[in-house]
Amino acid sequence: MTSGSTPRRLVVGITGATGTIYGIRALQVLRELGIESHLVVSKAGEMTRDYETDLSRDQLHGLADVVHPIGDVGASIASGSFKTMGMLVAPCSVRTLAEVASGVTTTLLTRAADVVLKERRRLVLMVREAPLHAGHIRNMLAVTEMGGIIHPPVPAFYTHPESVADIVDQSLGRALDCFGIDMPEMPRWDGMQRRRPDASPANVTSLKL
Repeated sequence: MTSGSTPRRLVVGITGATGTIYGIRALQVLRELGIESHLVVSKAGEMTRDYETDLSRDQLHGLADVVHPIGDVGASIASGSFKTMGMLVAPCSVRTLAEVASGVTTTLLTRAADVVLKERRRLVLMVREAPLHAGHIRNMLAVTEMGGIIHPPVPAFYTHPESVADIVDQSLGRALDCFGIDMPEMPRWDGMQRRRPDASPANVTSLKL
């Protein structure tokens, strides 16, 4: 790494919204690619992890290179002088979205997101909520106007996913694209010619997800 260059280092935030698997897979992929990960998990995020997965707190934290306590506002990622590629919040709750949009941060997670914005680095929020009311939409607009990217994990079915894991990886891969990180083996659209010649119109009753 030359002086002044950006290290291959990404901050990953996990909040209490459903979809902890997105953060888990992000950490796994970053490790496979040799990208240093800095993890911060909200208190609600730990609760959702316990409810949605079989991973213990220590097992989740073990997937990251560095783990920062949610209340440690003096951590490295709370300073703009600590260089990173940016921050991915996966999943992102609407409370976290609101804090980032307002700039009134109460935890290390939202402080780190605020730092990424002020340093003009890439912030990607995989917001998990539906339906949305006007306040949510206004907060998304505010974050977008500040330079952040709102990236809900919307599944793509042109890839013909065969499992939930396929759906998760496709959404995560598109989010990582925002950082210039190429997720190995992620299926990409390259035109209608990819459709099998013998393929018939989809029968929704026979889809295997």
